[in-house]
Amino acid sequence: MKIALPRKVMIIIKNLQLHGYEAYAVGGCVRDSILARRPKDWDITTSARPEEVKKLFKRTVDTGIEHGTVTVLLGKDGYEVTTYRIDGAYEDSRHPKEVLFTNRLEEDLRRRDFTINAMAYNDEVRLVDVFGGMQDLNHHLIRCVGEPKERFSEDALRILRAVRFSAQLNFPIESKTAAAVRELAPTLEHISAERIQAELVKLLVSAHPERIQDAYELGITRVILPEWDAMEGVAQNTPHHKYDVAQHTLHALKYVKRNKILRLTMLFHDMGKPARKTTDENGRDHFKGHALVSEVIARDVMQRLKFDNDTIKKVTRLVCFHDYRVEATPANVRRAMNRIGVDLFPYYLAVRLADVKAQSSYRRREKIENIVAMRKYYQEAIIKEECVTLRQLAVGGRDLMALGMKPGVEIGRMLSELLEYVIDHPEENDKKKLCEYVNKKISQKNENN
Repeated sequence: MKIALPRKVMIIIKNLQLHGYEAYAVGGCVRDSILARRPKDWDITTSARPEEVKKLFKRTVDTGIEHGTVTVLLGKDGYEVTTYRIDGAYEDSRHPKEVLFTNRLEEDLRRRDFTINAMAYNDEVRLVDVFGGMQDLNHHLIRCVGEPKERFSEDALRILRAVRFSAQLNFPIESKTAAAVRELAPTLEHISAERIQAELVKLLVSAHPERIQDAYELGITRVILPEWDAMEGVAQNTPHHKYDVAQHTLHALKYVKRNKILRLTMLFHDMGKPARKTTDENGRDHFKGHALVSEVIARDVMQRLKFDNDTIKKVTRLVCFHDYRVEATPANVRRAMNRIGVDLFPYYLAVRLADVKAQSSYRRREKIENIVAMRKYYQEAIIKEECVTLRQLAVGGRDLMALGMKPGVEIGRMLSELLEYVIDHPEENDKKKLCEYVNKKISQKNENN
């Protein structure tokens, strides 16, 4: 098998070989190349020790030298070059007690997580596949290298990685590997929130986010996302729905594009439903106020998993407004843009559309036509630069003070009133007209006093 290695990867490998060392591209880049996918990163494994690698290249960074990893810089690009190694005993389901260097490629491949990630390649030897990775790629299987319990005991994050790779590649998890996942899932509690977050996001933005259901069935969400388990089996006896809350969420995830903010929003959008469920005398279910509860849950989970503040802010706002429904009129859309945020409004429309598509067919056409009309009015508002924020108002605080208003709460209230007025009457966003409006209000107030 021939893999087209990037020029800079070949330079690194050939330089190491010229000085008597073995060197191969290894891991995910080999897997993705075989699958005709473009690798994001190219990792290199070598028999050369870190200090030897550093001597052979002008620019290097000690990114993980204690584990044998040196980043070689060629131009603007960096490539991790790691010495063949054997991991010692693991004490905390995360880190090896010690790392031993070896001269044997097979020993290095043996320590890796899954067979499809344990292949190496260079142009001289071609594919090195000691553990059947190619066969598992052909059979579409996620299988551990060696004994699954040992691999997962070494690093519990591999338990979540198994489901993540299953979602990215749409491969089922091999039965023995799945059994070990189910047994050892509780050890994920030893893994840092940041590492769990990274794997969860990769799963969600994959081509098959619905594989989070596998994480539930294997007991993973019980440890890392118990809020998901709370949605399982919660029926929605209403004409608007045909799935329970968890199944609806699975479908909604698939109906939105592969974007971190959108996928996270769909993950959380209905998590408040179990807590807000009521059933009337006719047996019909209601979930009033669930969006606000979902917003709280989304914030709690994302803070627990150490998401950045910008992501938390955007996702929680979208979750809060995901069920915001109004008649599609230009004024209503401008007001929605103001409340939700101009930048987030396209996301809101995408969230609403995914939500509707994951519901029953009851009034679906009407709902979708409403969303399409809202998108049209949104685009018109953007093109016409219609005022939907205080920043776009033709007057500001200084203009109001020049008219005799005192700084503080009074000006703030008047600016909010002017904004509401202009949202309803965009043609009135003119400095002269708004000043006349304010003068009239001031006169009326003086007369009343």
